[in-house]
Amino acid sequence: MLDTYRDAAALAERRLERSVAATLRIIAAAHDERQAPPVSAARRRLSEIYGATRLARRREQAQRTA
Repeated sequence: MLDTYRDAAALAERRLERSVAATLRIIAAAHDERQAPPVSAARRRLSEIYGATRLARRREQAQRTA
């Protein structure tokens, strides 16, 4: 009976280790994808557009209040 609990605990531990390993692989893949040149360039471009849009809105508000 005691061996059954040890076996179940060992099995659960192996499952947890595999789950953690799989999660770490997914995180690493997502990190690599985000750092890829096309994705990085697209993100940089979107941030430039967002910044320009915010600046234009601020100018419009300043003109309205002036």
